[in-house]
Amino acid sequence: MDEKDDEQLGAFDPNIPEEGPSAPPPGWLDCVTGYDEPKGGGDQLYPPPPAYNPQPENDRNASVPNVRVPQVSEDVAREALLKFVGSKWSKSSKPARNLTFKELQPITMYRYRLETYTESRSSAWEMEPYTGQVVDGPQYGMSPPPWDVPVQQPQRYTDVILKVRVPHSSFVKTCHRCHGCGRTRCTHCAGRGNRRCPFCHGHGRRTTGHGRNNRAGNNRCSSCQGRGRKRCTFCHGHGHKTCPTCQGNRNLMHFIQLTITWKNHVFEFVPDRLPEFPLKKFEKVSGDAFFVDESILVYPIVGFPDQEICDASKKASQEHHSKFSPQQVPCRILQQRQTIELVPITHAFYSYSGKDYDYFVYGLENKVFTPKYPSACVIL
Repeated sequence: MDEKDDEQLGAFDPNIPEEGPSAPPPGWLDCVTGYDEPKGGGDQLYPPPPAYNPQPENDRNASVPNVRVPQVSEDVAREALLKFVGSKWSKSSKPARNLTFKELQPITMYRYRLETYTESRSSAWEMEPYTGQVVDGPQYGMSPPPWDVPVQQPQRYTDVILKVRVPHSSFVKTCHRCHGCGRTRCTHCAGRGNRRCPFCHGHGRRTTGHGRNNRAGNNRCSSCQGRGRKRCTFCHGHGHKTCPTCQGNRNLMHFIQLTITWKNHVFEFVPDRLPEFPLKKFEKVSGDAFFVDESILVYPIVGFPDQEICDASKKASQEHHSKFSPQQVPCRILQQRQTIELVPITHAFYSYSGKDYDYFVYGLENKVFTPKYPSACVIL
């Protein structure tokens, strides 16, 4: 079957257009004052106006009260170890019940944390099928600038992403993908509704034999019933498909979608003074927050007995003030909070079956870390 015969098979409707691009072409969308057309297909970020940016004051500091290191009793230390070995199927509780404490050594351990809560705003053009819904367009007024669009603020220090439609930015246009037809030509069958049979290659008969004995014979192709073509499974034989962009409605409503991102940036520091205790263990426990300083901008801590905490506070404050300034990142600082927690940790020394061992009880949850735990079995 030659190419001419192939063109005559199937119904072809020239009025159904080929499928256009999925995104509107450049220049298709209207201009809205205060909003730039995104470049490279991404969202357009907008720096906050100067009035939104708090300015740090020079020579400001924060003072911290003294704190008492908590003590852990033998009963609490033993109960914590029993709970720990109870969660480990490979460990026996016998040593924890029968051990003899030699010393409980409380250790002063502080955790400093600085949280900087920021807000950023970006926009992008979005579209949806137009089915007669209300169009909030420029006839109702000018669209407010990105940072003047009112939104409900979320709970502080929680990461939230909110998407809202910019007021008065909507308008309706003919669908660019189907050119207002509501349908697009099927690309799999070129709009004919059927395709060449893949089993008989359009001949309508299956060949038999091998090599020189290969012949068409009278073996009618059972797949296409001898027609040489099969109904297109992608368009179900129609030769066209409903436009996936306007969903057959022929028109689209375009609008600017504003994305507001609230993010909590955390700086955390724990002095590394216990080589035998992994610092990562502190990440999963809580402490007693005896100092909380919260404001739009906080300032370095001075006069605290632990100089490493003062140094960490100064470093964190400088880093966040610089990192989240409008000159570096198009966002604004909403609030800062710095805390000092006393994370309780006790080094417990004990003996069992004539040998010395140790473990740590840490956090308000009384978690346990033990480098080595004795076996309940005694070899005679």
